[in-house]
Order: sequence, then C-alpha cells, then structure tokens
Amino acid sequence: MPESSYLALLLIGLLGGTHCVVMCGGIVSALSMGGPARASLLLAYNAGRILSYAAAGAVAGALGEASLALSGQLPLRSALFLLANLMLIALGLYLMGLTRALAFTERFGQKLWRHLQPLTRHFLPARSMAQAFPLGLLWGWLPCGLVYSALATALTSGSAVHGAGLMLAFGAGTLPNLLLAGLLASRLQAYARNSRLRLASGLLILGFGVWGMIGLARMLIVTSAYTP
Repeated sequence: MPESSYLALLLIGLLGGTHCVVMCGGIVSALSMGGPARASLLLAYNAGRILSYAAAGAVAGALGEASLALSGQLPLRSALFLLANLMLIALGLYLMGLTRALAFTERFGQKLWRHLQPLTRHFLPARSMAQAFPLGLLWGWLPCGLVYSALATALTSGSAVHGAGLMLAFGAGTLPNLLLAGLLASRLQAYARNSRLRLASGLLILGFGVWGMIGLARMLIVTSAYTP
C-alpha cells in the first residue's frame, strides 16, 4: 500500500472536518451533558471512535483481500479502485452541497446503528474516561458518508492490517476538528457551516477522486499495452 494513500486519507479526514463538526460537534460538546468539556473526556471519546474506524477498516481490508484471492487480481482491483474514487468524487460534491449521492450509504448504515444507538445511553452523561471511551467506540459506527468513502479506499488495500492503518490515518485527520468542536462548540459549528469553507474542502476531496481516476486510467492503458 503506497504511503501516499495514508497521507491522502489523513488529508481527507482533515478536509472533511466541516462535515464532522456539523454531524458530531453537538455530540462531543454534550459529552458532559452541560458540564465543561474536559480534554481527557474528549481524548477518550475520540480514541474509541478512531479505534472503531480501524476495526471497520480491518474488516474492509480483509474482505478486499479475500475477494482478490477468489478472482482475477487486476479486474477486481481496478473495480475496487474505481469504486473508491467514485466515492471520493461523490463526497466532494456532497460537501459542496451539489448532491445527496452518499445518503443511500448512510441509510444502509442505519440498520446497524439502530442496534447500537440504545447502548450509548449506558454511558451518558459521560463524566469519566471509562464512560467516554466506550461511548466513542459505539459512536464510531454512526452512519456517515465521509467514513464510508474512506472505507471504500480501505477495501482496496488488500489486507486487514493496511485497511486498519488507512482508517487510523483517516481518524487522525478528523481528530483536530472534533477536539476543537468539543472545546469551542458553538463557534466552530458556525464556522463549519460556512459555504466557502465547505466548497473549498469539497473541491479538494473531489480533486483526490479525479486524480485517482486519472491514475487508474493510466494503469489500465499501460497494462493493455503490455497484454498480448
């Protein structure tokens, strides 16, 4: 797995922060149910959240590895890579407010979330790290198009280890925005809704997807040229 993939997912997590703050800013600011947001609680919550991302990435990577083992390498790898970049393009357009194309992925995730959400009540209000960490573990499975776009890339990694690593990089990218969301909730959420900021973030992520599609096209052209 190229190191550039880890950097790309780190940047996607960071650039998608506007989406994270709008979706989860209220959650992290309410960790103490009206009490002051302590750094230890925010760190524990986010550690749990990112660990769940890594677990999902490991599953996605393992599924991708199994799929590649059961079929021809190049056609399936190309299809997975195509899917990952289409998801990034859809995410960029979604952040720009031009489409709701990722909404169907979030509806799919609702099936799992309906079973997990009631469990979060056992840890609210979260007044200790022992409550905030499992709350983050559960909230990491909140239906989110941004996460699913990253998981599509993890699916192409070809192994559980690389899939988990990619999602750890993605989670690290989301961390600054959500830490700030807990400490500066109202101000940061208003900032995240800024249309120009969302447009810029969407364009950059869209660029990642387009660049990936160009790379895929080049690879297929080169491969076909050397195929007898």
